[in-house]
Amino acid sequence: MSCHVAVLASGSGTDLQSILDAEAAGTLHASVRLVISNKPEAHALERARRAGKRAEHISVKTEGSDDAVAEKMLSLFAEEKIDLVVLAGYLKLIHPRIIQKYRRRIINIHPALLPKFGGKGMYGMRVHEAVLEAGETVSGPTVHFVDEVYDHGTVIAQRTVPVFQQDTPEDLQARVLAVEHEILPETVARLASGLLPLGE
Repeated sequence: MSCHVAVLASGSGTDLQSILDAEAAGTLHASVRLVISNKPEAHALERARRAGKRAEHISVKTEGSDDAVAEKMLSLFAEEKIDLVVLAGYLKLIHPRIIQKYRRRIINIHPALLPKFGGKGMYGMRVHEAVLEAGETVSGPTVHFVDEVYDHGTVIAQRTVPVFQQDTPEDLQARVLAVEHEILPETVARLASGLLPLGE
């Protein structure tokens, strides 16, 4: 039985695309059944539609409250029989009700080596700027289980990339992003095929 995946994304969706590409290549061992964004203009939704996936904009603007957003998401997850939720550049904190229902079945990718450079407000270019300001010599993405705190749950996978003295935040972002596009679909495949345990 195929593992059913929902992907949540707030932006351009390049991490989502890496998952869709892996599915198309037959290496994901899972089926993306649903893509959700909190932003109606997110290019991630267009990527999903182009791949023939169900794409939904769900936010406080559409639902009225955070509780209602959680209710709507849980309803869609049930409808699509979702086994695994992947946060791929999703910038909203996941509602505790969803965490409780999908404990250790929600993963996130973060563009730094957690526990360093994580937490509220640490996303996108801010992360790479902080890494460079701290004088780090390595960085890289982390995939972790999601809990009630930003960037806090158990780390599942990390991969390092070098940080060079002459790097701009954009240079570092590009180098980390290239590795994100490898490590995220690989981790989904490991979870979907039972090489890593899902659930409690």
